[in-house]
Amino acid sequence: MAVFVWPVRVYYEDTDSGGVVYYANYLKFMERARTEWLRSLGFEQDALIRDAAIIFAVRSIEVDYLRPARFNDALSVTAEVVHNGGASITFRQEVCRGEEVLCRGKVKIASLDAQTLRPKPAPAAIVAALEQLNEKQ
Repeated sequence: MAVFVWPVRVYYEDTDSGGVVYYANYLKFMERARTEWLRSLGFEQDALIRDAAIIFAVRSIEVDYLRPARFNDALSVTAEVVHNGGASITFRQEVCRGEEVLCRGKVKIASLDAQTLRPKPAPAAIVAALEQLNEKQ
């Protein structure tokens, strides 16, 4: 699958008392990249809730913190689909400063019914968009 890249700037509010990005904020950066990836495919999460009664929630995450990011760093955050399981999508993600990988993770997202919060297959349009991305490889 194609690697999606989203730019992120580190703001003062993202840092801890040591002046480095607080560890949980890397997860926020990854979340933003996945949201923008979905948007780049033509899907808005509020419309998915309204029209398809579907939400996406993190099911599991594995993260390695390699190097610190600091205030005002310009970062790039990637999102790459590595597995589409019908009611789940697994992403490989990295947070980089230039060519230097600062943090990497594997994030499994569950597709859930917005009312019952039970697993529900992703809408056909999203599945089709993922298949198109895969064909372009």
